[in-house]
Amino acid sequence: MAETPDKTDILIVGAGPAGIFCALGLLAAGDTRRITMLDRGVAIENRVCPMERVGHCVGCDPCRITTGFSGAGAFSDGKLSLSHEVGGDLPELVGTDLAQATIERADKIYLEFGADERIEGVGNPTEVADIRRRAIAAGLKLVDCPIRHLGTERAQEIYGRIERHLQDAGVQMVFGATVTDLIVEDGACNGAVYECQGTTHQIRAGQTVVATGRRGADWLRRMCDAHGIDHKAGAVDLGVRVEVRNEVMESVNNVLYESKLIGYPNPFRDKVRTFCQNPGGFVSRENYDGGLAVVNGHSYKDRKSNNTNLAVLCTRNFRDPFDDPIAYASKVGELCNMLGDGHILVQRFGDILNGKRTWDRDLRRSNVVPTLVDAEPGDITSALPYRAMTSIVEFIKAVDTVVPGFAAEETLLYAPELKFYSNRIQMEPDLTCSVRNLRCLGDSSGWTRGLMMSSVMGLLCADNMAGR
Repeated sequence: MAETPDKTDILIVGAGPAGIFCALGLLAAGDTRRITMLDRGVAIENRVCPMERVGHCVGCDPCRITTGFSGAGAFSDGKLSLSHEVGGDLPELVGTDLAQATIERADKIYLEFGADERIEGVGNPTEVADIRRRAIAAGLKLVDCPIRHLGTERAQEIYGRIERHLQDAGVQMVFGATVTDLIVEDGACNGAVYECQGTTHQIRAGQTVVATGRRGADWLRRMCDAHGIDHKAGAVDLGVRVEVRNEVMESVNNVLYESKLIGYPNPFRDKVRTFCQNPGGFVSRENYDGGLAVVNGHSYKDRKSNNTNLAVLCTRNFRDPFDDPIAYASKVGELCNMLGDGHILVQRFGDILNGKRTWDRDLRRSNVVPTLVDAEPGDITSALPYRAMTSIVEFIKAVDTVVPGFAAEETLLYAPELKFYSNRIQMEPDLTCSVRNLRCLGDSSGWTRGLMMSSVMGLLCADNMAGR
């Protein structure tokens, strides 16, 4: 049975990139306080998805892809965006210069633990300019961002070294620990309540850091309501994962590796963007609480498919009286799962335009062979809201101007692709919030999106806690 401490100096809830880099930053600053990390998942050496072996999701609880040491993003594709323009709104809080400088610090740490020195998406100014011209002609904005690609399998190796480094330095890690509540007394956070192997425990802490990732965003929202942590409802991203043949994306993949396109298509003018592009990658499934299945993408260093996948996400902002966009997105996901009998839905783009569902025989005739082998052919338009679906369709048509063939009849759309970071914690530039001795980091805080910016937020939190 895992050791269950009842007291620590610094408690970190969540062993994803934000929590990990907070611990790394504290150690680098010479902080000698006791650090304890709690995570619902398992150590990284035990994070093996059975789907690789059996060919279908077996419903691990908790999901081995979304929980455990290194979090969800690192385990899926492991891409580090090296520009402050990508990865959420943290630069608005701390300043762009500090955000960029801290990106460089975090990048050096990744290199020290074995990240590939190659940077994707740099050079080729003539080719980038040509892609940008096509994007402008389509009414889209191109954000070209240098990428350091860890790769799913290499990311596990790198984070394995980090895990051992933290343990060797005395950081205590408790896996299989589900935090159920925060201990807030007289306006200060003094630790947390958690369950481990069927037993409830309390751990008192002088400082508590919550870094529970996208999966923990709804839990953190409930903690805000229960304990008076100032927050507000943010935007929610609804979308699909698009899969095409590598040949279609070849000109962009070779120049940028990951092309980030942003548009505001008619008639609704909602923001739609591409996200998490995986050349030669694999579409994957993730499981969230309550059995919700969502789609994502993997990209390996050495193992490649014939396809490229990427997310197309539509951002929705809600106004009073509604203030629970995470629940809204979950309901959309549940509808998709219902139509797919518990599986991820897949539909050809041409079938969407023709007003028909996709059948197995349609997929067998296509050049694009689905890399998510247990996806269920069906009708995504029966589940995704009309406004979001219309915006996504119009955006895909616009992208076809930049990447000819992107809106082909055989292009595959998987659903649901949902991003759960819509609750935003109100905080100061030093990352303090309305409850003393509490800091909230990473995607669950609503300020970051993705691996690098979460790591940056962890380092900045460590700087502030260590008085640097």
